[in-house]
Amino acid sequence: MGVSWASSITLRDDAPASFPAKSKENRHVTLVNDAVPAARSTGRKFRAFTAQHLEELTARAGLSPGDRLATRAVATVLPFRTNAYVLDELIDWSAAPDDPIYRLVFPQPDMLPAADVALLSDLLRRDAPRAEVEAAAHAVRMRLNPHPAGQLELNVPSFGDGRVPGMQHKYDETVLYFPKQGQTCHAYCTYCFRWAQFVGDADLKMAGSDVEQLVSYLVAHPRVTSVLFTGGDAMIMGEPVLRRYVEPLLALDQIESIRIGTKSLAYWPQKFVTDPDADAMLRLFEEVVAAGKNLAFMAHFTHPRELEPLMVAEACRRIRDTGAVIRTQAPLIRSINDSAAAWETMWRTQTRMGLVPYYMFVERDTGPRDYFAVPLARAHEIFRDAYANVSGLARTVRGPSMSATPGKVCVDGVTEINGEKVFVLHLIQARDASLVGRPFFARYDPEAIWLDDLRPAFTDHFPFAE
Repeated sequence: MGVSWASSITLRDDAPASFPAKSKENRHVTLVNDAVPAARSTGRKFRAFTAQHLEELTARAGLSPGDRLATRAVATVLPFRTNAYVLDELIDWSAAPDDPIYRLVFPQPDMLPAADVALLSDLLRRDAPRAEVEAAAHAVRMRLNPHPAGQLELNVPSFGDGRVPGMQHKYDETVLYFPKQGQTCHAYCTYCFRWAQFVGDADLKMAGSDVEQLVSYLVAHPRVTSVLFTGGDAMIMGEPVLRRYVEPLLALDQIESIRIGTKSLAYWPQKFVTDPDADAMLRLFEEVVAAGKNLAFMAHFTHPRELEPLMVAEACRRIRDTGAVIRTQAPLIRSINDSAAAWETMWRTQTRMGLVPYYMFVERDTGPRDYFAVPLARAHEIFRDAYANVSGLARTVRGPSMSATPGKVCVDGVTEINGEKVFVLHLIQARDASLVGRPFFARYDPEAIWLDDLRPAFTDHFPFAE
């Protein structure tokens, strides 16, 4: 397998400062065209960097001693992990700490309330006992809504002798499963709504390893047609482990699709090209497709620069050659991708690479949400402006969508009805399937960032409140 990289597109001249190319001198994105034979590189070995490396890495970014301490304080609450590929290939260190990829993976001193950061900084400064630091960090975490949208109270099903570990079942046709061995990532995003999975608190984790129980649950619920493996990142697992979860599903006629939620294409594309089990993993994908299942690779790309490295193009090509479909999604994040130019470039590039734009999400109501959130009115403007500049092939994308308690709520636009300015919304997915696709209205609020900030228009309640 191999590819030639023969063309480029130029980024729009109006790209904002929060959307710099990796090199300030060379504002081009390399794209893939034709596959031709090429030598296969052995690649580099994976090397992770964690909180113990923050002092050195933030010094490289030019942070003052006070800001470095504050960053370490935030990292006692929110998880930090990155790798050499992200550091060497994606971050523009000449623009750090304002570089969007730097902000994507490194905690920021003002992500948490100043009082909390001051308390934690003081504990670190005086080298307080680890237990004291962890207790203070835990108290902060509990105020950050670690499990949004009722995902523990409403989504974990009971079956047999009790609840099913590692499973969520919010929509009739789809089950989410969190393999125990997939509860980490190649690197963590600072905005991740699954952050509670990575902080070492067993009470906050969702994880399962009983494959027989998963299969028994599916058989007992024949309306389920799709299984989504998530985490963490399912692609942190090696091929033998992933096979243990996937292979039993191939014999279930009711299962039409298997989805894999992953950031690996952006953070470690070597997984599918040069890692020791890369070929075996792709053979597993081929087996899923050969069994008559739709294998959907739910790839998380947050910024156009993540699509630039040649290794990403090769990884995407190899995955697509198995018959799998790569769908792309990401949240809209302030200071990282909050411009129409960024999204337009991502969708056009992804379409040229054979990927399918799928979702623009609204940052969920958890973790440092206030730091990253974009008002819904502005989110729709960004979506609309980017959507207007892409071809119909890229208009498979939906959004901006809130994964809220009642379901995925899409902001369709802003209009005026009987003299009142309102948001037009609908449910893409819903706990109550009868509500899917039904438009409803909310009073216009330019400051609203989440469903809970909205108030019904023309009625006293939203349809899902019935």
